[in-house]
Amino acid sequence: MPTALITGITGQDGAYLSELLLGKGYKVIGVMRRSASSDVIGERLRWLGILDRVTLVEGNLTDLGSLIRIVQDHQPHEVYHLAAQSFVATSWQQPSLTGLVTGLGAVTMLEAVRIARPQARFYQASSSEMFGKVHQVPQSETTPFYPRSPYAAAKLYAHWMTVNYRESFGMHASSGILFNHESPLRGIEFVTRRITNGVARIKLGLDQHLTLGNIAAQRDWGHARDYVRAMWLMLQQDQPDDYVIATGRTASVAAFADMAFGAAGLKAADYIRTDTKLMRPAEVELLLGDPSKAARALGWKAEVMLEQLAGEMVEADLARIKKGI
Repeated sequence: MPTALITGITGQDGAYLSELLLGKGYKVIGVMRRSASSDVIGERLRWLGILDRVTLVEGNLTDLGSLIRIVQDHQPHEVYHLAAQSFVATSWQQPSLTGLVTGLGAVTMLEAVRIARPQARFYQASSSEMFGKVHQVPQSETTPFYPRSPYAAAKLYAHWMTVNYRESFGMHASSGILFNHESPLRGIEFVTRRITNGVARIKLGLDQHLTLGNIAAQRDWGHARDYVRAMWLMLQQDQPDDYVIATGRTASVAAFADMAFGAAGLKAADYIRTDTKLMRPAEVELLLGDPSKAARALGWKAEVMLEQLAGEMVEADLARIKKGI
């Protein structure tokens, strides 16, 4: 039975990746940091019905010793590093923390694997936000990076350090440059979930309108369940490499809102308000990925399109609110 170690297991991607790996016969070990809210942080795993099928262990990305002990104890065949301070807006308010956790945290995890299990295959969760002020459209693995937030800058450091460990120590370390990927398990602070939750509340008569920031920003949105499959495929390759994972299609925040409201039989224009206070200090206006390398080398392509994704998220939020969760 292969063993996989996942940091960030209680997040959206960690939950879907756990589900995928369990279905393939893996033993799944999840690293989680100590929290006073430990009774609720497994909600995504519980939503998928797999909480009792994974092993959760305490560790912290700022504590190398704890990570070395975890790797030594469990001797994973594959390590998926997904944990981060992952909310872009928060990174301007907590830039040092974002750099420490999102940037240096990846190096701490790489170092723990190098010391305790160098033969393990390592996945780094890189981000399309690294492209920032884009130099070309669409963005591929060779597009220059221009990060526009502390989060993106921290992710870029983690990305290049993964490349460095691969080239310096011969580690099987790959990075997935993942474009925006959403699901019913997305955090409420992210714009897609903010929209679908708002739609559900309006549909049920709990709110009268939905306030958003820059609705003109365009993103390449896919389903997280598709994207974790790409992560697994990367670690099955003979040679490590970096891959853009995207749908190859872009849509504005306004367009996503239209789809979400439409799924509930409503018109977005009747309910959306905008507020400049919700704008980013430095905006990323357009992200559009070129997934041709992933298609060619991994045999991967996105299966869930945006309209289906929006409908699934609205349906899930309606169910949550009706159940009082």
